[in-house]
Amino acid sequence: MNVPVMTRRAALLGGVSLLAACGGGPRFLTYDGPAVTSIVVYKGRRKLHLMHEAEILKTYDFELGFAPVGHKQIEGDGKTPEGLYYIDRKNPNSSFHLSVGISYPNAEDRARAAAIGHSPGGDIFIHGTPRAFRGDRDWTWGCLAVSNSEIEVIYSMVRVGTPIWLYP
Repeated sequence: MNVPVMTRRAALLGGVSLLAACGGGPRFLTYDGPAVTSIVVYKGRRKLHLMHEAEILKTYDFELGFAPVGHKQIEGDGKTPEGLYYIDRKNPNSSFHLSVGISYPNAEDRARAAAIGHSPGGDIFIHGTPRAFRGDRDWTWGCLAVSNSEIEVIYSMVRVGTPIWLYP
């Protein structure tokens, strides 16, 4: 039996679409709710709040760096910055599923590290968690790690320029 070319193409496209749909769920979600006007992080409580003005829209638990107490001073110290920063980039090709960049280091951070003869480091993100680290406590080099499904939601809700307050 000879299947018409259009029928074969439709079946092939349907199969490809089905395979893509089975690839672990959506990676790029859309969000059309209230704007996230700030992110508030309490490192000691391991709570991250996505805020719309004074209203908490979402709350997430997270893992931190391997030495989480205190403000990040230098590259490799395993600490997460504290203070006011901004979301400065979004990385759809992250090694950690998806990631949202935090504007560390600022001028003050660079000056403080330079005064002691070190680099302040950089590349601080909110990101997903590779399978090898799931369930581990405080394993990053200073980033905030959430589950892959949670970073998909955060990635969809947060815009570049959003202020992020990181508290001890």
